Amino acid sequence: MAKQSDQQKIAFFIKELREKRKLTQGEFAKALGTSQSAVARMEKGEQNFTTELLSKISEVLEHQIVSINNSTDFQVTGGRKLSGNITTGFAKNSSVSLLCASLLNHGTTTLHGIAKIEEVFRVIEILESIGVSIKWIGQNSVKITPPKKYDLKHLNVESAIKTRSILMLMGPLAHELATFSIPHAQGCKLGKRTIAAHTYALEDLGIKVKTTDQTYDISIKKLKTADIVMYEAGDTATENVLMAAAKIHGKTVIQFASANYMVQELCYFLELLGVKIEGIGTSTITVHGIKSVDQDIEFYNSEDPIESMMFISAAIATDSKLTINRSPIDFLALELYKLEKMGLKYKILKRYHSKNGRTKLADIEILPSKLKALDDKIHPNPYPGINIDNLPFFVPVAVKAEGTTLIHDWVYENRAIYFTELNRLGAHVALADPHRVYIQGGTPLKAAQVVCPPALRPSMIILICMLAAQGTSILRNVYMISRGYEEIAERLNSIGAEIKILKS
Repeated sequence: MAKQSDQQKIAFFIKELREKRKLTQGEFAKALGTSQSAVARMEKGEQNFTTELLSKISEVLEHQIVSINNSTDFQVTGGRKLSGNITTGFAKNSSVSLLCASLLNHGTTTLHGIAKIEEVFRVIEILESIGVSIKWIGQNSVKITPPKKYDLKHLNVESAIKTRSILMLMGPLAHELATFSIPHAQGCKLGKRTIAAHTYALEDLGIKVKTTDQTYDISIKKLKTADIVMYEAGDTATENVLMAAAKIHGKTVIQFASANYMVQELCYFLELLGVKIEGIGTSTITVHGIKSVDQDIEFYNSEDPIESMMFISAAIATDSKLTINRSPIDFLALELYKLEKMGLKYKILKRYHSKNGRTKLADIEILPSKLKALDDKIHPNPYPGINIDNLPFFVPVAVKAEGTTLIHDWVYENRAIYFTELNRLGAHVALADPHRVYIQGGTPLKAAQVVCPPALRPSMIILICMLAAQGTSILRNVYMISRGYEEIAERLNSIGAEIKILKS
């Protein structure tokens, strides 16, 4: 049972979350399976909260109310300047798609530059459970040997439901099994995320996906080439279709495809397998599929532009001089241009290529700058627009900049709601609707205790603002951050932050 003072804090938090999600007390009560009067008592702090009840409330409101057991937390001493050099880590999203794409090869695949993050660990657990041999042979390198026959009877369901990357097994496994099922995925809770872009395109290739309450049931009668119009330019959907088309002999054309960094990286890998691909980096990709792949290959994954942007945001929020090495510059060009128009001073110190020989990198020096809000809204678009995953990192920037910034996160229903968590740190973030926030910048931040929302990037921007806030903050249950960032506390500490890892 919670103490009375804690109980009142929890009550206020629950009421605030319910209102943000535009639920009436009656609607909330129905979702909880209780009465409206019981909800009223909860929100007044007149009801004791059991662990079971808090878990149910967290599920309905899609936000962990308290951190109870087996939690890793960060204690952040804010107000410190960052300095020196930090190297961008390997791309999270490319790491998971390359692991899935390795199933196309009947030979041994060695991948370098695989991020050691929770998302990757879950994918590896899934692949191992269906018969794939995966061995770490270096800090960020894995050796992958496929089985002669895949066995999905023992698929690790617990790991599978924790990541939407499970969807990217549809394309590769369609070449190995006539029928199979995978469980529904979770990942970040960012609103309604259908898989229509996956299913419509895969059906054009002869792969039928039936959705049940618990699973996606996949069946293949005959694989065929097609001229595909993507239902939406989704990254994982485009990757899924690329992997399916790669081993269908003949020409498949994918229109309205994502041209994002992880899609380009996958294309480079498929080319190494012997698949000819035209239109890499554009919205129309032509795949000349081959019947089989059986060779020992070695591939280098590139760096993560989203992580580079995170460090840029952290440098701006803390008013620091910081150099971010190995930044994928083509996927940051518009972000930097927008920041420049806000008043950011920065230098490109050096340009070169990643180890894949294709991705252009740069060392970027961020300088302390006085920023001003843009007159125009900041919003994402498929590449070459502002990256959808980079958009949240403009929030700490907007908190720093003088004036009012409108940020329009049109892709996800829930993510903008999570931006308002920064108000606990003294920010002025007003929710206009589920997709838009107005941020009044220039207000000093203060230390606070916050629970990570169930989404990767919103959790990370809370940490960034804690770095900027004077005093000691606590960020609870940082699993979401660990999904996408390798040893982030240690790496931030190496450039001047003070983050203590707390385990319960």
